[in-house]
Amino acid sequence: MGFFDLLTQEIAIDLGTANTVIIHNDKVVVDEPSIVAIDRTSGKIIAVGKQAMMMHGKTHENIKTVRPLKDGVIANFEAAEEMIKGMIKMINQGRRLFQPSLRMVICIPSGITEVEKRAVRDSAEHAGGKEVYLIHEPMAAAIGIGIDVEEPMGNMIIDVGGGTSEIAVIALGGIVCDKSIRTAGDDFTANIEEYMRRQHNILIGERSAERVKIEVGAASTDLDNPPPDYAVHGRDLMTGIPKEIMVSYVEIAHALDKSISKIEEAILSALEMTPPELSADIYRTGIYLAGGGSLLRGLDKRISLKTKLPVHIAEDPLRAVARGTGIALKNIGKFQFLIK
Repeated sequence: MGFFDLLTQEIAIDLGTANTVIIHNDKVVVDEPSIVAIDRTSGKIIAVGKQAMMMHGKTHENIKTVRPLKDGVIANFEAAEEMIKGMIKMINQGRRLFQPSLRMVICIPSGITEVEKRAVRDSAEHAGGKEVYLIHEPMAAAIGIGIDVEEPMGNMIIDVGGGTSEIAVIALGGIVCDKSIRTAGDDFTANIEEYMRRQHNILIGERSAERVKIEVGAASTDLDNPPPDYAVHGRDLMTGIPKEIMVSYVEIAHALDKSISKIEEAILSALEMTPPELSADIYRTGIYLAGGGSLLRGLDKRISLKTKLPVHIAEDPLRAVARGTGIALKNIGKFQFLIK
């Protein structure tokens, strides 16, 4: 097995719109933003992940930053391939004389089309994957949370990621009904940018909006322990001069209201499609929240008020999907729902 292990490397990839997480030997070895920086003249990749993120919004005309995934699927095929290659290199830095063949499990949104599925598989194969398996995100999230997915018991998982929000009811190792909407973390960031422009006449970049979302983002105006106001820096649209304004979580809650309402509607729609026996189970077990979006203050409370069901946030929700993908990788024979 030792020699075989040298020749084959098993990795689980959560290929997210905002972040890519890679698990190898049960450990998170890569957790980087899903972004690459490209030299426009030569077309070469200059930086991947955190280094590229530091350049985002600050580049000159010879460099462009590209986020290869949009709404949970690959939008830029070549950049996605290079990004996967670059991140796999991070695992093997200075440790191997040759590149081992890779066995990968990659998670994909449940509402993905066959063409989009093919794009993920092709990118993985071009990046060195000999065996590529795919798993749906809500299923990976359920396994990562620690739910026994093979039981005849209904569980509802909501995975609010960067590009998509996945809502699925899982029982007997399969997805019984699911709803995948392209409203998630990226939309929250765009809402904040728009709100700042409209309400305060200040232009802020994507990274600044993301920072605001993390520091004072909220889904409801009624929080138990509200965060302090946050100073936002940007360009005044009237004068063109840089300026600072203070924003409170109440303002951000108003800015995000429309997008969160869309997620709520999708949850209610998924509950309507659920068979009655599984609905009875969900009433007992409640709803599980995973994904970076579930860290939004008050989101669990708001969903709970809307559905009148208990809502549980996964521990370390950012990595729940990646952890589930890692467990599925270790038990490929057991989990039949992996798509070859």
